[in-house]
Amino acid sequence: MTRILLAVSSHTVLGDTGSPTGYSVSEAAHPYYVFTATGNEVDFVSVRGGEPPAVVFEGEENDPQVASFLADDAIRAKLVATRPAAEVDPDAYSAIFYVGGHGAMWDFPDSSELARLAMDIYARGGVVSAVCHGPAALLNLRLPDGAYLVDGRRVASFTNEEEQSLGLVHVMPFLLEEQLKARGARHTKAPNYVAHTESDRRVITGQNPASAAHVAALVVEELEKAAANS
Repeated sequence: MTRILLAVSSHTVLGDTGSPTGYSVSEAAHPYYVFTATGNEVDFVSVRGGEPPAVVFEGEENDPQVASFLADDAIRAKLVATRPAAEVDPDAYSAIFYVGGHGAMWDFPDSSELARLAMDIYARGGVVSAVCHGPAALLNLRLPDGAYLVDGRRVASFTNEEEQSLGLVHVMPFLLEEQLKARGARHTKAPNYVAHTESDRRVITGQNPASAAHVAALVVEELEKAAANS
């Protein structure tokens, strides 16, 4: 059985607005069900550990997978006691999936322990993946030669235009698209909120919430390909 880590933000406040933030429930739920439906075991990890702040965006309360995810006692038990990244053994996992939600913009980039998990998994031939704001976790990941992991790779993330559509450009600590480009990523995108993904040498990313399930499917495909070749 393959084990996959879903990483979620521990950050609770949307900049200086005072509004709550955290991880996007839909961006965790949709991948979770893709992974488990294909026989994978899923664990959760967060920057600080404990129960992470969850955000359900308008309209998503009617999403059956979101409702099922929130009502599932087994999932709930895992989420209320997420392990902090510092306490997770990366050798137990074949992939890590960084869940989006605006909280990721504050605590993912500078978490050395989340970075350790990703790069250890990657070094063993595993997959590093992320969706929407989750690729903020990729910004400071470096290969053994010091190069940024995203340098020269095709990468998708929440776009400048999507951030502008929410009126949050001046609230964010940075624009994710711009910072990925600054790290050398070949950033690609679709129109606002249209599903769009990229898979480039075991780094798999998606643009927005609509992309989450497809990113997960690409992760499964990559893992199955690796297993077939082993």
